[in-house]
Amino acid sequence: MTSLDSTQAQTTGMPILALAGVSKSFGGAAALRDVDFDVRPGEVHALVGMNGAGKSTLVGVLSGAHNPDGGEIRFDGEQLSGLTPRRAREQGIATVPQKRDLVLDLSVAENLFLGDLPRRGGWVGWKAVRSQARETLQSIGLDIDERMPAGALTAAEQTMVEIAREVRRGGRVLILDEPTASLGGAAAEQVRDLVRRLRAQGTAIVYISHHLDEILDIADRVTVLRDGRRQLTVPASELDMGSLVYAIAGEHVESERPAARSEWGETRLRLDAVNDGTRLRDLSLEVRAGEVVAVLGPAGDGQSALFSLLSGTARPDTGTLEVEGRQVAWGSVAQSLRSGLRCVTGDRLANGLIGALGINENIVLAIDRRTGRPWVDWKALRARATVIRDRFGVRTIQADPPVGQLSGGNQQKVLLGKWLDGDPRVCFLEDPTNGVDVHAKADIHHLIDALAARGTAVLLASSDVAEVQRLADRVVVVSAGRPTAVLDVADTSRDELVALTVGGTSRD
Repeated sequence: MTSLDSTQAQTTGMPILALAGVSKSFGGAAALRDVDFDVRPGEVHALVGMNGAGKSTLVGVLSGAHNPDGGEIRFDGEQLSGLTPRRAREQGIATVPQKRDLVLDLSVAENLFLGDLPRRGGWVGWKAVRSQARETLQSIGLDIDERMPAGALTAAEQTMVEIAREVRRGGRVLILDEPTASLGGAAAEQVRDLVRRLRAQGTAIVYISHHLDEILDIADRVTVLRDGRRQLTVPASELDMGSLVYAIAGEHVESERPAARSEWGETRLRLDAVNDGTRLRDLSLEVRAGEVVAVLGPAGDGQSALFSLLSGTARPDTGTLEVEGRQVAWGSVAQSLRSGLRCVTGDRLANGLIGALGINENIVLAIDRRTGRPWVDWKALRARATVIRDRFGVRTIQADPPVGQLSGGNQQKVLLGKWLDGDPRVCFLEDPTNGVDVHAKADIHHLIDALAARGTAVLLASSDVAEVQRLADRVVVVSAGRPTAVLDVADTSRDELVALTVGGTSRD
């Protein structure tokens, strides 16, 4: 365990959970190779790496979902063998997955006690459930009404309730898998504040995130995996963004902003006084040919409503949508598509792809298959899918695996290829690099650059400030659902953009 000992002097306390020399293979392919990893009480230890680096397998070993082929696992200094998910939970090792796992129709209290309701004489003691739930929430600083249905909570509150459930169950080691992946601004900071409070209370936290600025902000130590091997374990204070990216990718990943364009073409997309009665209030904006316009504001302040409106799955109370000067009817997917507008969801597996289908079938789902014959020409569609896969950089070992088995980056490229092949005149992109690694992120940024360079009008809703600064020409600032400013990105600092995402103001 020399590699574990090499950082021991940098932190206080002995590890509560430690792996030494752990290896794991699947079907002859090595997912982990002689990996050391540990986490200590009162520490946030970040685990980072590109998709396919071995993070999920390592989490599986820590949580008992995978038995290692070699190496050892120690908990509180004692060796564990035959670790299972149930035994891991009994030890106090808990995993909070990226995909939320609450029953939305049940109350917060019921979710906290899910599968573990206290009973007396065959009856559930509801008074005790509510009282203990309230105590759990208060003990970790959460001001959430335990009687509320989980479906009425914000996304950040739902994530925090899931974390609270594992705390109530006695979690001493919390493995948090992308806890802020779908959050931005103030919402993500709420979750990070909870993580800091738990750290202060002595909880050991394994933190997984693709948001590298978040890693540098919250982690005490960072472990980088690449190709199943541990590349480094160092205090976060010894890293900066450049060195962290290099450790993850094994090379310097360039994603420089292209040369500024001084002029754009005609207006391709126009929204005028759009009001949906809840999240958007009098939103007006326009996007010109070859321009990238971002909508930015605190999480929940309207930008999340744009996908359902522009794609035709919802309609506002008032306002108009024009594509290339022609008004488009609200609430019609067919009208939205016929107008030439292409919308790419930020939740690729829930709303964009069918996980059980292969890449080829997913990527041609949006192609009109009518040929005048009573059958589908699958040979022609597969050939078309191959061309799209090559153009959008989808790389796999198998010829056509189910999309649900792909890395986040490859899934996102399949989704982009499905909707953006053929260079649409107008497109809306919702969090286009959510949950992808640094290499895939750079690839996707270049794809968006190329779209704009060929004249596509791009409307972007992203919770990633660095991404907005990298991609956008202009930013429409939304606060409480209303547009409050339109800024040229070239004239706006990163600090100003960050302030806007948490509800601050620009150029105070």
